[in-house]
Amino acid sequence: MSPSPDFQYIKKVLLLQGEPDRVPIMEQSVDRDVKKAFIGRPIQTLEDEAEFWISAGYDYVPLIMGMRTSVRIATGNVQSQLRGIDLSKVNRMAKARYSVVEDEERERGWAEEGTGIIAGHAEFDSIEWPDPDAMDYSPLEEVRRYIPKGAGVIASIGYIYATVSRLMGFQNMCEKMVEEPDLVARVFDRVGQIQMRIFENVVNSGLADATWNPDDVAYVNGTMVSPRILRQHLWPWYKEMGRISRERGMPFIYHSDGKVDQILDDIVDCGFTTLHPIEPKATDIVWVKEKYGDRLSLIGNIDLAYTLTRGTPEEVEEEVKERISKLAPGGGYAVGSANSVTEYVPLANFNAMREATFKYGKYPIQV
Repeated sequence: MSPSPDFQYIKKVLLLQGEPDRVPIMEQSVDRDVKKAFIGRPIQTLEDEAEFWISAGYDYVPLIMGMRTSVRIATGNVQSQLRGIDLSKVNRMAKARYSVVEDEERERGWAEEGTGIIAGHAEFDSIEWPDPDAMDYSPLEEVRRYIPKGAGVIASIGYIYATVSRLMGFQNMCEKMVEEPDLVARVFDRVGQIQMRIFENVVNSGLADATWNPDDVAYVNGTMVSPRILRQHLWPWYKEMGRISRERGMPFIYHSDGKVDQILDDIVDCGFTTLHPIEPKATDIVWVKEKYGDRLSLIGNIDLAYTLTRGTPEEVEEEVKERISKLAPGGGYAVGSANSVTEYVPLANFNAMREATFKYGKYPIQV
């Protein structure tokens, strides 16, 4: 049985305020097919969205805001806020049967690796960049009508490095770091300014209880670009967001896949309270807990490479039990997938992760 939603449990965990009564479950996103299978109908409205998250036992509803809605296309049918842009040059579309729930082929967007829509200064100047003050923030207010008292809302923003990489294309971005560093700086500055203003608007609205900032800068063997580049172009934006979050007493969550060991000090220095998702094959979460557990709370680490996707519900339960036993004592840990609950996660395994957390995640931890 799912616990009654109470965002104070989340806040206590994320801000390292000791042990709550229970270990919460947290996800940045769950695929629409899994949601549909869970509630028994398609997710078509914000009310449906809220129903899924609350009925599944989460203490909050996540909402995606900002540039991520302009450049990351999951299903090929999202309207970009960058007018006149050919999104096929930002996302490589590939059709396959990705879902284990629906028996059909679908298109899925993958990041452009070559050259994107910004090959040089001319393309940069031709873009009609979105006005962050004109964006639609109404879902932050609307969703409050559909959630019970005590539940929270987390705004998912981030996406500075990821936006730059997608707009320029990864190879082109790396080449321009050497050939035209002023162009790279222009793109980072413009994207950073927009995302910073969106962050300010969200926080100043008083309608979000925390922000989740996805920005993948690493792969399994290390960071995609030199940490020096991140320190020059990326972290200053997050450091300012971190300052604002700290003043408001708001959890400030950072997400990056891959091996983040060499940038953990930078993540802490930015003021992030929380690290997600700690990919098992890339970073040892027990080591992170030992070295940074007094400065960073942790979310995730339930394996997507095998356990959640190809394992049995019993194997999922055992992995959740093991993570709770090692990471939950003292607080500062929330159970979740090692990225997100994708369309290739069987419903039975998703439910096993949830139910194992409810079963074993009661303080004092005794597993």
